[in-house]
Amino acid sequence: MKFAAIADWADSGSYPVAFMCTELGVSTSGFYKWRATPVSARAQSDATLSEVIKHLHATLAGNPGVRRVHAGLAAAGHRVGQKRVWRLMQALGLQGRHPKAWRRTTIGGPAPVPAPDLIGRDFTAATRDQKWCGDITYIKTWQGWAYLATVIDLHSRKIVGWAIDTHMRTSLVTDALDMAIMHRQPPEGVIFHSDRGVQYTSTEFTEYCKLHHIRRSLGRTGVCYDNAVAESFFATYKKELIHTRPWPNLKTLKKHTFTWIESYYNNARRHSTLGYLTPNEYELGLRHINELAA
Repeated sequence: MKFAAIADWADSGSYPVAFMCTELGVSTSGFYKWRATPVSARAQSDATLSEVIKHLHATLAGNPGVRRVHAGLAAAGHRVGQKRVWRLMQALGLQGRHPKAWRRTTIGGPAPVPAPDLIGRDFTAATRDQKWCGDITYIKTWQGWAYLATVIDLHSRKIVGWAIDTHMRTSLVTDALDMAIMHRQPPEGVIFHSDRGVQYTSTEFTEYCKLHHIRRSLGRTGVCYDNAVAESFFATYKKELIHTRPWPNLKTLKKHTFTWIESYYNNARRHSTLGYLTPNEYELGLRHINELAA
């Protein structure tokens, strides 16, 4: 790396080679020997691949880690090993962003309407609009707390409905479901799974589900793993969007959440559970990332 830096400076004519070699603690003869050695095909390939990796890391939101960058390379037709991607990312000083610790906001109601657990931690579905799940999370803005409710299709992990507001009333949840119903037109009997928060166990929500022929499903009280897909989405949302900047108001938060969900998460972000396909690619019938570059 020192020789490469010297070569760059020497080509620009900024400093004499002997001076730079002395300052960096290397021999002048060693530098000229290194420069006279032909660049190997492997080194040339690494240089080219490094440029692609830098571009992927810059364009994919949320500072993707090795696995997601590796998937992006595969989708673009670059057949390389994950260890090589790790080595090149290390050399470039690139790394993924890790999520912060989270806390739950589930609040039980005084007279909850019961419902069975129709999921049983089986977060898969053979077809779209067979099983949905959702939850509510909080976001701090300069003007106070905001809350996001989601509806996720367990077949493709696609966000099919969402709503943001400054309250956690049941209408926040039904607004998200209204979006999902409008866009998806699900068959009667679609399952909607959630935790036992007051919004999901209220009489108002129960009547809403009856009206729209939705089968309610509830996980156990205080067991986050019973709604792990919704929790995982919120961890990603917080890590890749919310914790990257301050949020002055609800309007700004809505605008950026819309872009992040509709343009990025559903359409561009590669999901490990889907074999690093995006939700939209999975709904098109793709099942292996190499199909994209075929």
